[in-house]
Amino acid sequence: MSSHFGTLFRISTFGESHCKAVGVVIDGCPSGLKLTEADIQTQLDRRRPGQSRLTTDRQEADRVTILSGTENGVTLGTPIALKVDNLDQRPGDYGDMATIPRPSHADYTYLAKYGIKASSGGGRSSARETIGTVASGAVAAKILTEKYGVEIVAWVSSAGPYRATEVDHQTISRAAVDQNDLRCPDPETAEKMRTLITSLKEAGDSTGGIVSCVIRNVPAGLGEPVYEKLEAKLAQAMLAIPATKGFEIGSGFAGAAMRGSEHNDPFVMKEGGRLGTITNNSGGIQGGISNGEPIHFRVAFKPPATISQPQQTVNYAGTSQVLQAKGRHDPCVVPRAVPIVESMAALVLVDLALRQEARQALHFDS
Repeated sequence: MSSHFGTLFRISTFGESHCKAVGVVIDGCPSGLKLTEADIQTQLDRRRPGQSRLTTDRQEADRVTILSGTENGVTLGTPIALKVDNLDQRPGDYGDMATIPRPSHADYTYLAKYGIKASSGGGRSSARETIGTVASGAVAAKILTEKYGVEIVAWVSSAGPYRATEVDHQTISRAAVDQNDLRCPDPETAEKMRTLITSLKEAGDSTGGIVSCVIRNVPAGLGEPVYEKLEAKLAQAMLAIPATKGFEIGSGFAGAAMRGSEHNDPFVMKEGGRLGTITNNSGGIQGGISNGEPIHFRVAFKPPATISQPQQTVNYAGTSQVLQAKGRHDPCVVPRAVPIVESMAALVLVDLALRQEARQALHFDS
């Protein structure tokens, strides 16, 4: 579906890049949760455009309004509607692109599917649509934190050819990530990324990158085998984010070159009497179910498709054209993708946690 995600904690997002507003309806949020706009706004501020010279110049406050589902700052258990107005719209920037599909964008495929497409922006394929994801993900993350102490931290681990040094998955924090506008916790590499992205923005070009994520304090037992394994749901969620092109968890593709004797994660008894593993090549998931170790994964983002350099292409009639796109676009999406990755991870985990809570509530002792 183009709007629904989740089973018990279910979200329905709405809106396009240049319509009057975007938002989300959350169904299945437990009652009694303390929730105000301030709980949601922090993540939206991290996602919003125009927060630095490295991002799109579009200026949006992205102030969220809770329309329903709470009373006196407490959730009622009924659907929660969240809305964010689109204020800084420039549909005129897209006039020249009405008859020319942008290379590697979704203009042609949306037209092929629906017989019509949004005349400006990317419509539902725009990153603007992720506002609903981030807003609902902030609610999901609050549930996970208060119930289980779950911590979700994502960061930029590469941009273009520059790769940050490895971080300590046990200690990396959002505060450390947000120390610079690249959201890269390696300051030296962040400066190289900044130089590259600044030059690409000036040249009307773009680059891709990788966002890494770790999730700590996840209880063991989350995941629904066989077809809704935890890593499968995470992969689905991450690849639903605009501009994503790859997902790997734990050892990822590097694990394919390892031997079982070095890849296996031996078990050990940890503090508090919890069974754990010495290493974590599994990335916190075994058999599609969380094992209690930190979950860590990486998401690859392609270079943004809309660039202002002249590109030789054709229009919808097949006539040769030179497209030089106008508008305001990110030269690299990964700094703003960090809260989106965190939010999608929270949505997956809270839905699976609710399923596990329901299963345990109906468990019969033998």
